[in-house]
Amino acid sequence: MKTLVKLIKGFFIFLGIIFFIIILFLAYMWFFDPLNIKPIFFTENNSEVTMNDRGADTNPLLNQSQEDTARSLGINPVSLPSEITPEMEACFKIKLGEERIAQILTGDTPGAVDLLKAGECLNK
Repeated sequence: MKTLVKLIKGFFIFLGIIFFIIILFLAYMWFFDPLNIKPIFFTENNSEVTMNDRGADTNPLLNQSQEDTARSLGINPVSLPSEITPEMEACFKIKLGEERIAQILTGDTPGAVDLLKAGECLNK
C-alpha cells in the first residue's frame, strides 16, 4: 500500500513539474513573442493599416494579392522597401534562387517560407 501511495505521489509531482514547464514556456512566448504571433491575434497593434489603406496601392513593388498576403502574415506593406537595391537583389538570389525570384516577379505571391528565408535581405 505504501508503494502505491509513493507511486501516485511521484506521478503527481511529475505532472506538477510538466505543468510548471508549460507555464514557463507560455510566459516566454507571451512576453518575448519570438514568432511574432501577437499581431495576428491583436489587430490594434497594426493600427497604421486601416480600411482605406487596403484599397490603395501601399507599396509600388507589390500587387494587391501580395499586399494582402503580407497583411495576413502581420507585415505592413508600407514598412517594406519601395525599391530594391543591388545588395538586396544579390541577397535574394542567394536566399531564394533565381527561379523563385522569377516566379515572384511574374506575380506569384511569396509565402511565409520565402519571407523567413529572405527576411534579412529586406534590411540591407
